Amino acid sequence: MRIYLDNCSFNRPFDEQNQIRIKIETDAKLYIQELIKNKRIELVWSYILEYENSCNPFEERKDQILKWKKYSSYKILENENIIKNAENIFKLNIKSKDSLHIACAIESKCDYFITTDDFLLKKSDEITLVKIVSPPLFVEKEENV
Repeated sequence: MRIYLDNCSFNRPFDEQNQIRIKIETDAKLYIQELIKNKRIELVWSYILEYENSCNPFEERKDQILKWKKYSSYKILENENIIKNAENIFKLNIKSKDSLHIACAIESKCDYFITTDDFLLKKSDEITLVKIVSPPLFVEKEENV
């Protein structure tokens, strides 16, 4: 099974943990990281993820997230197909960076695009080439990974 974690998922453990939702999403994301480390699922890393992470003003977060590149099974570089798919996704009123993330997940044939972004989760029915889920929903759906 192949997954794509977007930038907000990677950043979730660094958020304030005093809200139950954030704590649950963090715990689920940390569990997903263990699945990746144990090679039970494959992580996709992309050029847009690396770019967005490089813009992170918090050096510790940026460095910790970049370490996940070495655990990725696939590294996706920009190509015409990604740009074309991102342009179509953008037409659904999805921000350009998010469109590129989703297009990278589609290009790399991910089973899941995992995000904590409420707007993207609400748009999940409109994007059919990859399942868009939250970290807890992924864990719930794939308990036997």
